[in-house]
Amino acid sequence: MVDEMKKRSKDLTLIRQKMELTFSLRRKEIVDVEPMVSEIQERWLALFSEGQNIAVVLEEKIVLTDLRDLPTAFACLFGLLFALNIDYPKELKYTFEVLETIFMELSTNCTQRVRSLKTKLLL
Repeated sequence: MVDEMKKRSKDLTLIRQKMELTFSLRRKEIVDVEPMVSEIQERWLALFSEGQNIAVVLEEKIVLTDLRDLPTAFACLFGLLFALNIDYPKELKYTFEVLETIFMELSTNCTQRVRSLKTKLLL
């Protein structure tokens, strides 16, 4: 597993499988031996990696995959929603509206709630 983690192109599925197999061993070692974090980092390097596949899903379809990190995925999602004129998700409507009107200055039309925030930020 250590060799796999050192590779530039890691097999995340293999690493995940090996991590699942060694969970009880790692847990026992941490509880019984109480090693230093640096020792854990050397022995179980995969614990400190971000082995995730971040994707953007629009209208129940995966449109972008293998994005580097969450901020990049969020920026891509925002750009796609804005460019394709898709309504923002109900739960995140105001978040996207604040980004659109206050930070990106792409629009001047905004709800009273966002206008109030904008006024407070300008003070």
